[in-house]
Amino acid sequence: MNARFITDRGQVRPLNEDAGGIFYNQSGQLLAIIADGMGGHQAGDVASSMAVSNFKERWMRENDPFTPDEAEQWLTEMLQDVNEKMYARSQDVKECEGMGTTVVIVIMTNEFATVAHIGDSRCYTLNSERFTQVTEDHSLVNELIRSGEITKKEAHNHPRKNVILKSLGTQSTVQADVRTLTIETHERVLLCTDGVTDKIEDDEIEAFLKQTESIEDIAQSMVQLANERGGEDNISLILIDNNEEAEEGEKTC
Repeated sequence: MNARFITDRGQVRPLNEDAGGIFYNQSGQLLAIIADGMGGHQAGDVASSMAVSNFKERWMRENDPFTPDEAEQWLTEMLQDVNEKMYARSQDVKECEGMGTTVVIVIMTNEFATVAHIGDSRCYTLNSERFTQVTEDHSLVNELIRSGEITKKEAHNHPRKNVILKSLGTQSTVQADVRTLTIETHERVLLCTDGVTDKIEDDEIEAFLKQTESIEDIAQSMVQLANERGGEDNISLILIDNNEEAEEGEKTC
């Protein structure tokens, strides 16, 4: 298994409020996380970095390999814990008032992937049978799509397309979506922020994941395309390939 994380400020925003990383615990299991921060001043940067650092610190201390059920429980409990810490900080520190972050996380082995998410950062998978968007955006436009009020095409230009219905740290409690998937030997998993999905259509993402180039080259090409199409937002993604040898240690930007 091999994985790469790449993040880019984009063409417009003065700061990069995305954060992420790829970490291996002491049993060799992989955790990948992407967070897209939001909030006034530099609070979005604080929120996303806080989410990633908390997950990294706890994950690196885990000694025993997780089963799928244990991975789901761990992610659920961790998200509640990080949410409480982030919400408390937003209440106590004026500069952090209103901060929050989307988050998408995967615990992945050669046999399974447990995915958790809050907000509109996404997870996709590509295996021998199909390309799948694993996560459902917690956003206003996605609810409008689900109810049939607008189409996916109309959502791209909707005036409220950036309205998130659920995020980490903005409320005292939060409920994440958590699920476990069976992983094939040649499967690829993509985590990404809306800086990617606002600029690259699903069929284009599928085509990128089907390329035979290295995952480093594929990731760089996706970021380049998002920038070429405007790059109004920060652009971040993690690409994991279950068809290459695992690498020791942690991989971060």
